[in-house]
Parts: sequence; C-alpha cells; structure tokens
Amino acid sequence: MSDGSRTAQAHAGARAPEAPARRTVVVVGGGLAGVTAALALADAGVDVTLVEGRPRLGGLAFSFQRGELTVDNGQHVYLRCCTAYRWFLDRIEGTALAPLQNRLDVPVVDVAKPEGRRLGRLRRDPLPVPLHLGRSLAVYPHLSLAERAAVGRAALALKGLDLADPALDAQDFGGWLAAHGQSARAVEALWDLVGVATLNAVAGDASLALAAMVFKTGLLSDPGAADIGWASVPLGELHDRLARKALDSAGVRTEVRTRVTSVLHNENGGWSVQVPGETLRADAVVLAVPQRETHDLLPPGALDAPGRLLEIGTAPILNVHVVYDRPVLARPFLAALGTPVQWVFDRTEASGLREGQYLAVSQSAARDDIDEPVAVLRERYLPELERLIPGTRDAVVKDFFVTRERTATFAPTPGTGRLRPGARTKAPGLYLAGAWTATGWPATMEGAVRSGVSAADAALSALGRPRPARLFAFEEAA
Repeated sequence: MSDGSRTAQAHAGARAPEAPARRTVVVVGGGLAGVTAALALADAGVDVTLVEGRPRLGGLAFSFQRGELTVDNGQHVYLRCCTAYRWFLDRIEGTALAPLQNRLDVPVVDVAKPEGRRLGRLRRDPLPVPLHLGRSLAVYPHLSLAERAAVGRAALALKGLDLADPALDAQDFGGWLAAHGQSARAVEALWDLVGVATLNAVAGDASLALAAMVFKTGLLSDPGAADIGWASVPLGELHDRLARKALDSAGVRTEVRTRVTSVLHNENGGWSVQVPGETLRADAVVLAVPQRETHDLLPPGALDAPGRLLEIGTAPILNVHVVYDRPVLARPFLAALGTPVQWVFDRTEASGLREGQYLAVSQSAARDDIDEPVAVLRERYLPELERLIPGTRDAVVKDFFVTRERTATFAPTPGTGRLRPGARTKAPGLYLAGAWTATGWPATMEGAVRSGVSAADAALSALGRPRPARLFAFEEAA
C-alpha cells in the first residue's frame, strides 16, 4: 500500500472536528441599550433572546396614538458626533428617516427683547475648530460684547480640561463657569441653552465632567460635531418597528409583555432567567434595564456595592403638545430665552396631522412642572407660546396635552460618576447596559447605544466569539 493510500485511509477514519456549540444570551430590556446588545451578539453568531416587559421596544423613546395623531412621548435629537447612535440607525436601516442638518443652525428667540430684535442664531461656518463658531459668537445678539469675549475664553479653558481627571466629577459646572467669568446671562443664553437639553440639568446641578464632555465633544472637537438630527417619522417607526425587523432578521427571539422576575447563576456556570411560565437558560445575561430594576434583579455578589445603584438620582422631562388650527411656526424648531419655554419643535408631518400645525414643547429639568395638572400647564404655557410665536395669537387651539417622564434620565449631579458601574460585573457571564452605566456620556440615545455595545463586547470576549466587524465601525468614526 502506498503512503498516499495509508494517509487517505487515516483521514477517512479520523473524526471530523465538531462545530463549536452555539452560545446563548438573554438580554433583559428592549430599550436602545438592549436592542443594541441583542443585535451585536446575534451578528456575532450568538443565539439571543430579548425580553421586554412593555408591549413595544424603544424604552423611553417611543410613540403612541392619540386619535389620528402619532405622538412621540418626547422630542429626541442627536448630533453628528453621536457615532454610535448613527451606527444604530444604519443597522436598523433608518438613517434616511432621521436626517442631520447640513450645518448647525439653531434659531434662538429672546421674548424679553422688542419684536424685530428677538432672533439670534447659533450656527457654524466651514472652518476649523474653534473658528467654526467664531462668527456666530461674534454677532450673537443675546450677549454683550464683553460676555461674548468671556465665553470665548471659557471655551478655550474647557477645551483644555482632561476628561480622564476624576476630580472633574466632584465639581459642579455652574461653579466652574462662574470661576471662569461667566455672567448669569451668559449661562442662561448659551451654556444652559445647550446644557439643559443635553444634560437634563442646569449648570449648577451638573457634574463638570459630564458638562465638559458634552461641550468638548459637541462644540470643540470637529466643525460638524454639533449638527443636529431628529426623526422625521414617529420614534416608534425607528425604535420599535424597524428595530424589531432588524432583530427578526438577525435571528433574535423577541418577547414583549414579558417581565423578568429573577436572574440566577447556576452551579454549572450558566444562568436561569425566570419569566412567567418559563425559565430561560443561557450562557450569559445582559441586564439592560433602569438602575433600580437592575438592583432588584442582581444576584448576590455581582457588584461590590449594589446599593450605589439606588444612589443614582433621576431627573424628569415634560413635553407640552399643542395642536393649532393653522400653521403658526415656519421653522422646524427654535430655542427660547426670557420665557419658561425651552425648545419648540414642529411635529406636524411626523405625526400625520393633515390640517393645522402640531408643536411639541420640550422641557428638560422640569421638576417644578412635572406634577402640575394639565389645566395649570395650559394656563402657563399657551400665553408663553403667544409671546414667543406671533402666529399663535390668532390661532385656535384644537388640542392640548402633556406627556411626563418623571424618571426620564439619571441626574448628572456632581459625584454621579463614581456610582455608575461598567458593563462587567463580578458574576461571570452577567453584564450591565443602559445610559446610566459608565459610558462617559450623559443620559442620551448615544449613551444608551454605547452601553449596549460595551455589554455585547464584554460578553463576546468571555464567550470566545469575535467582534462582528460592522459593529465597531462607529469607533473609527468617533
């Protein structure tokens, strides 16, 4: 027998190598963090079950029906620097439905000034940082010449801060601004105009670390970083329908209206996730639910100090919705000064309204208003809108309602950074996700998606599965 024949027989008699066993992960929570983690894991060849207690996906960025209107629970925007959320939109094939501005342009109306002199703009030029905002700041009418110069000096000082310095988290942004020559007017007309909407806190209540991250990344990193994007369709179209379609295509089993009652670490190293009528077995679990719910589901020993999760405060957001019988606002949105109104968005087309105009007033850090009766809010905000938008004065209000998120975000107070855990826990195979975890970002859609990526990355490493290449493309763009 020839050597070739013996080799062939040896190969024929050898057992073929077994394919590696499929690994399984249960993701608890169907907000942006959970959906991201599920997609990332499924793209890497993991069998994923996603469990969500609500009847829909999307977490706190969702839509509902009110008669013929499709209403977003609140106005959500993102910036060009939000590379993870932009990856998410691309992954669910929703990029075209949430376009970005070609160039940052924010109309700012000060109702305390005489009509005809109320409008200012924050916009950028196609120039390098920081010259891209120089012309806009130089002619910004809501600050004096001295205040504009002081803002420029503070911006340069902010740009020089080291975001890795843990001492920043212990300081408040308002105190830092005052120490750097910022007047109360400058804080109102510029720093809080941006900061309240992104941090959900006024400067005096916000961690310097998070505020510095927002301004350095959004305004001082790249000329186009702060260009604003928002959904031209209801949020449910993106975060529920398209997200569910992407999950289905990736092979994820998605269970809504299914609340998890316990998460247990088995003696064999696996996990048992208990839902009504079923126990889900998995090699790993991602908890992508709010911090208090996470605390209640954590098995003993998963975190050194689980009580810290309960120390992470929350902050509310109120949205006032007004439907007029005619068009009253020609701009897609505006920001306001000299009035309780913060930001106003035109939601007419996205809501499906056929006649008139539908405006959504987005009120962040809304502790004073969040529990007020609708009648009180109507008496407060309709006259303010008449002061702000002349077209509303002769219009008829066809509908007025409010949506409230009492725990819309974690509160970005000084010291919060030490309370936010990372994706990994001390329990092998258990990972955390959510905008409240240690993403380095405030509670935004970007932070939520980044947390889902971090949890998936940690799980894939432990499961011995490679990163799906397209998942981390946004890191190169960041």
